[in-house]
Amino acid sequence: MNEIISYFEHIPSAHRSLILVAGITLFWWLEKAFPMFQFQYHKWQHAGINFFFTFTTIVINFILAFLLLSTSTWTEKHHFGILNWLPEMNPIITCIIGILLLDFIGAYLIHYIEHKVPFLWRFHLIHHTDTWIDTTSANRHHPGESVLRFAFTCAGVWIVGSPMWLAFMYQTLSLVATQFSHANIRLPKKLDKVLCLFIVTPDMHKMHHHYLLPYTDSNYGNIFSLWDRTFGTYKSLSTDKIIFGIDTYREAREHNSVASLLKIPFGKYRNSTIK
Repeated sequence: MNEIISYFEHIPSAHRSLILVAGITLFWWLEKAFPMFQFQYHKWQHAGINFFFTFTTIVINFILAFLLLSTSTWTEKHHFGILNWLPEMNPIITCIIGILLLDFIGAYLIHYIEHKVPFLWRFHLIHHTDTWIDTTSANRHHPGESVLRFAFTCAGVWIVGSPMWLAFMYQTLSLVATQFSHANIRLPKKLDKVLCLFIVTPDMHKMHHHYLLPYTDSNYGNIFSLWDRTFGTYKSLSTDKIIFGIDTYREAREHNSVASLLKIPFGKYRNSTIK
């Protein structure tokens, strides 16, 4: 465990970039070998749009990284946060508790709030406009949403009292988890049923991208399925009934153009009328 802690404490930026690329490459290949849906789309053109938003997310996280470091340093210096208030435990137990709490605050909670607050939904719905959900959709976030999610990650680090190595570990696991859950891959039903008890699988997360309520407002989890099951936001729907996208932005010119997507939060608000 000490070696793992040391690695994430000093993880090079190049390694983090490599994990991002390796994840996309792996799941891209698996999508071709074991697809859940047979999409009729220009995959590279679709990926290009999502890669643009992936790049803006990376830039924002890089620029604001000093805030994450400062927050973690402050909690350690002042012995602040849940992990610092707990009795000394085995590092593995500390790691598990920390990752669980960071996943709740930095992923589930902010995701839930984005769906409930109209102003925040304006930014988040760019993610939901995608009508071809695949692994490149994972980081399809408007720059405004990327800033908001980073703020919640910092809040999570502050509340949890997370050391920097744990924050980096969480970000790495979160990245791979979201690439996996958005990937257009079909797992064997028995395997999916077991995995879904613990982590968010592609089958589970696809419900969240169905274009109609109440499925859009369900399955908010990123790494762990625990939070949706605990707070009653878990739903299931047969994959053959799923239609991706959002009912308020069905036109390709609206959801298949970077320029149009960037403007959506600042346009006239469209409230869903279909359930």
